[in-house]
Amino acid sequence: MTDMKPIQVGLLGIGTVGSGTFNVLKRNQEEIKRRAGRGIEITMVADLDMARAHSLVGPGVQVVNDARAVIANPDIDIVIELIGGYGIAKALVLEAIAAGKHVVTANKALLAVHGTEIFAAASARGVMVAFEAAVAGGIPIIKALREGLTANSIQWIAGIINGTTNFILSEMRDKGLDFDVVLKEAQRLGYAEADPTFDIEGVDAAHKVTLMSAIAFGIPVQFDKAYVEGITKLGAADIKYAEQLGYRIKLLGITKRTAQGIELRVHPSLVPTKRLIANVEGAMNAVVVQGDAVGTTLYYGKGAGSEPTASAVIADLVDITRLHTADPHHRVPHLAFQPDAMSDLSVLPMSEVVTSYYLRLRVTDEAGVLAKVTGLLADAGISIDAVLQREADEIGGEGSTQTDVIILTHDTREGTLDAVLAQMQALPSVLAPITRIRKEELN
Repeated sequence: MTDMKPIQVGLLGIGTVGSGTFNVLKRNQEEIKRRAGRGIEITMVADLDMARAHSLVGPGVQVVNDARAVIANPDIDIVIELIGGYGIAKALVLEAIAAGKHVVTANKALLAVHGTEIFAAASARGVMVAFEAAVAGGIPIIKALREGLTANSIQWIAGIINGTTNFILSEMRDKGLDFDVVLKEAQRLGYAEADPTFDIEGVDAAHKVTLMSAIAFGIPVQFDKAYVEGITKLGAADIKYAEQLGYRIKLLGITKRTAQGIELRVHPSLVPTKRLIANVEGAMNAVVVQGDAVGTTLYYGKGAGSEPTASAVIADLVDITRLHTADPHHRVPHLAFQPDAMSDLSVLPMSEVVTSYYLRLRVTDEAGVLAKVTGLLADAGISIDAVLQREADEIGGEGSTQTDVIILTHDTREGTLDAVLAQMQALPSVLAPITRIRKEELN
C-alpha cells in the first residue's frame, strides 16, 4: 500500500487557511502518510497574488492565477476550495465535480445555500464533497454527528459557532461596555472584520447550524428557513441583569427535533451560568449535542484560525485518500443519511417555537404597574419563573420616577408571547421598547 504514488491535491486560494493547510501537511507529512496509507501532496496552487503564493510554497509546487487550470489538470485528484462566498466558488466547485475531482471546502455559506445542488452533483459523479472545516474550525463536529453519533436519534444541538460574536459578548460582560464600543475594539484587535455584518447579524452562525441540522436530522440544507438574529441590539444592562439571575448571554445556533417539526434558529440566549457552554469565553467555539442513547456530549475548541481550520481540511483529505478507490455506495453519505432516505420534516416558523424568555420593561415607578404586567401574562397562560425589580434610584439616580422590571417566563409558544408583548407595550406606564431575549436551559 505505502508504495503507491502520493495523491495530488490542488489548492484554490492560499490565504489564512490555505497557507495553514500547506504548512501542517508538510510538517506532519510522515505521520499523515502512515495514517492514510499513501502520501498526500499539494502540487498545484491557484491564487491571484502569485508572488505571495510562490513565497509561501517554495519551489516544486506549480502556482497559477487561474483556478480553472487546477481543475483541468488530469493529475489532480482532490481540489480544496478556500475562496469562500457564493459567487465564483460555486462555479468552481461544480466544475471540479464535473471533472471527476473530489472537493474539500471550508465554505459554509456556499453549502448552506446551495448544498442540495452540490451534493446531488457529487453523488451523480461518484465523488466526495467534504466540509469538516466549514463548521467550528478545528472541532471535528461534522464527523462526530455523521459517524460517531450515528446510533443516536439526535434530539437537539446548541452551539457557540461564531468566535467574533462570542469575543464581543465576553468583552461586554467583562468590562460592562455596550456593543458599539466593543465592536470597534474587536475590529482593532483583528477579531472582527472591517465589514462584520455576517458575524454580528448571526448569518455565519446560521450557515453552520443549517449544515449541522441537515446532518443531525436527515433534512435538506435550507438556510432560507432559518430564523436569524444577531447581537447588535444587546446592551450591557441586560448582560448584567442576566448575571444577577444566574445566566450568561451567548449567541447560540440551535436546531431541535420536535413533534411539530424542526427548529432552526440563531439568536442571543440566556444560558444558566452552571452549564459548561455558558463558560466558553473569547473566540472559542463549543457545540452541545443531545442524543437519545448517549445523552449530552460537548465539543470545544478553536472555531477559526489558520492551523485549527487546516486540521479539519487535512482530516478530510485523509478520509478521501482512504476512500478514493472505494465503491461510492460504501462511503459515508454527505449529509449522514442515504440521499434517497431524506426526511421531509418541515422547519418551524419562529412563532411556533416553544421556549422561555427574559423580558425587561422600563416602567414608571408607581403602584400597580407590576400587577398589570403580570396580569397580562397570566391571562395568556404564560407562567412566571422569576421577577427582578430594580430600585428607581439605581436606574435614573436620586428621585428617579422610572424603574426596570425584569421577568423570566416559563416555556411558552413564541406567537403567544408576541401577542402579550404588543399589549404590554401599549400600556401608558411602559416607557420604552420592551427588551425580549430567549432563554435556553439546555438540560
